[in-house]
Formats: sequence, structure tokens, C-alpha cells
Amino acid sequence: MKSLKYCIRFILIVNCLTIFLQGYSQKTFIRAGRVIDPASGAVLLNQVLVVENKKIVDIGANIPIPANGQVIDLGKATLMPGLFDAHTHVCSTVSKFADWLGVDYFDMVLLNPNGYRAIQGAVHAREMLESGFTTIRDAGNSGKYADVDVKRAINEGLVPGPTMIVAGKIIAPFGGQFRTRADQQFLINDEYLFADTRDEIIKGIRENIYYGADVIKIVVDGQRYSYGYEDIKLFVDEAKKAGVKVMAHCQSPKGEYAAAKAGVASIEHGWTIPDSVATIMKEKNIVLVSTDFTEETLKEFGHPEERARSIHGRRVERLKRVYKAGVTIAFGTDIMIDVENKTRGQLAINYIDSFSEAGIPPIDILKALTIHAARLLGMEAQRGKIEKGMFADFIAVAGNPLDDINTLKQVRFVMKEGKVVVNRMPLPADPADKRR
Repeated sequence: MKSLKYCIRFILIVNCLTIFLQGYSQKTFIRAGRVIDPASGAVLLNQVLVVENKKIVDIGANIPIPANGQVIDLGKATLMPGLFDAHTHVCSTVSKFADWLGVDYFDMVLLNPNGYRAIQGAVHAREMLESGFTTIRDAGNSGKYADVDVKRAINEGLVPGPTMIVAGKIIAPFGGQFRTRADQQFLINDEYLFADTRDEIIKGIRENIYYGADVIKIVVDGQRYSYGYEDIKLFVDEAKKAGVKVMAHCQSPKGEYAAAKAGVASIEHGWTIPDSVATIMKEKNIVLVSTDFTEETLKEFGHPEERARSIHGRRVERLKRVYKAGVTIAFGTDIMIDVENKTRGQLAINYIDSFSEAGIPPIDILKALTIHAARLLGMEAQRGKIEKGMFADFIAVAGNPLDDINTLKQVRFVMKEGKVVVNRMPLPADPADKRR
């Protein structure tokens, strides 16, 4: 009798596992009128993509679909890889109309405790995903590793959001990016790791990685003093030992030159990038994450309209020069503000205007938004392309972004790792089609 009970239990367990595994491995068939793969430059018509277990398992024009197959019909829409923002701050919101001579973070640090920063991060991450950003690199300013917490919550399915690469605490010379001259008790904060000696630099890198940072973010020139070549080379070498890259915040020719010579993975902002620095960046395959603020964003930071227009114009001119020099550019925004009636994702995608103004062709804008950023983040074998084995991170737009890049501002469909996040596509012509 006892053996019969065990047999029945065994059969029930096997049946449950079979049902679970069948549901887990169910294939989804996505029909799209046009598929663009920026990595290869291919434009394919009337394709079917097969998604199973979060990944692309097949793609082609003549793939048979079972009568009971789960189908998502995008009609004539254009499907492409999900977008990347390689420099954002989802756990940060600075006050509107901050000192337009330079943002100070004291109010943000003192008024927003870590729990609140994590909630901000979860909301902003969802907004980014809903606008088509399926992967982001959070560049710090996240308090006491709130970015690590948001990443964990997304990975565990507690909240929706993009795949995240996080920087943890920013490492900087004493004072970080604080402009207010405050007592040292206020400078002991969760925003930065101050490192001014060899031992402090090494300790800062190890502490950051220990607490969950995926990339080391350094501020090269946030004060009148800055990190030099030897300092930055130490960052690069020590981080490399742990398999981690260095992203370098640079705003001056001196800082940009030192970072490029030291071989960082990316220069963030790079407001000047002289030709000599561009040459080094191209030779060493250093990526520029250009964060080219729109006039709207600059005005929200508190810059008067005329000054916002002037700053934006200089940024676009620099972007144009760097692109012509052959430097690899990855899309990044550096958004740290909230604008009424606009989500973080909507603000972020508007940065494509700067690329268009710089005369960059749509295909290369798409590369900056996908494969260039994927390579910088070390994800090129998993994301940023449309091919078998890649994660099923997709967006779809009604038009063709190769003809009009602005179609990216109206994303109609978002899928992350095989799960539909947004579907604003029209219904099929035949409502009786149950395979939709």
C-alpha cells in the first residue's frame, strides 16, 4: 500500500513538471512586416521570429506556424532590437532650476534617503522600459547602492524594468562633484567614494565591486584638481583584474586626454574632445557616451533659453566632429530631472535629435542605440542584435526609422526577454484569427 502511494505521488510530480516545462518552453511567433538589424545593416521583409525560453530560436520568411501557435502579429510594423541608454541615473532627481553654473547634489543627497531613491529608481526604470529601452547602464548618483537594489528587484521579477548594468558609488577625488563648501561631516555621504591615494583607489574599486557594482564610474575632473594619467591607469588596471570596465566622467581637454591615454572603456560627456584625443580614442577603441542634452533638458536644468541654445549647439558641433573622426559613439542621456507630463523614457529618446542635428545617418544612430552600446556593456553576445541565440529584446514602430528616425519616439511594441511589456499595435484585420 505504501509503495502504491509513492508511485501515485511520483506520477503526479512528473505530470506537474511536464505541464510546467511545456508552459515554460512554449514558443511565441512574431510576425513583422520589416525587421532591421543595425548590427549587420540587414533589412528583412515579412519575417517570422520564433521566441522560446526568453531567446530567439529562429527567424525567417517561411517559418510554419502551428494552428494553435501563440502569434503576435505586428502587421507592417518595423521590428528591431531593444534600445540602450548607456548613461542614465534612474535613482536620481535633482531640483529644477539648480544653479546653472553647475548642478550641486547636496539637496538630493540630504533630502532623499536611500529607500526613496530606490522607489524613484523603480519608477524611472519602468518608464525607460516602456519607451523601448530594454537595457540601461546606471551611472551612479544612487545613494547607498540603490541602483543595485533596483537591479535585483527587476531581476527577481518584483518590478518591471530594463536589464541594468550599475555603477554603485561614484569614485572621485575628495569632494566629488559637490560645489557647496560644507563641513566634512556632510561630505561623509553615500553618494561618492573619495579616493586620493593608491590605496584608497584600490579599496574603492574593491568595495564597489563587493557591494554589487558592474562597472567602475570615476569623476576625472569634477573639481579644479583632477585625476591624472597614473591615477586613471591604476583604475583601469585594477578594475581589469576583476573583469570590470571603467567609465570616466570627463569635461575638460586635460581630463579627456588623461582618460584616453590610460585606456578607459568609455569617456562620458567629453564636452570638448580635441582632435588629438579623438585620434587616441579611435586607436584604442574607446567609446564616447556623448550625453548631448536637448535644449528642453538644459532649460529644465535652469539654463536660460539663450544659454541652453548655445550649450546645445556646442555639444552638437563636438558630436559631429567626433563622428567624422571615426570614434565609436554609444547613446547615453545623463537624465537626472523630472519634467511634467513626460516620462524618463520620453525624455531619453528625444536625445536622438542631437544626433540628427549632427548629420549622423539613421543607421548609425540605430547602432549607437543598440550594438555599439551592447559592445561597451559587454553584452554583444546576448543583446543588441537580431539573430538566433540572442535575448528576445525587441521594439516595434509603425514606420521605418531608416527613413525617419523620429519614428522611435512612438514605440508601439516592447518585448523584453520574450515577455510583452507594451503592445499598442492595431488588431488583425480578421478578428476571428485566434492565433493573434
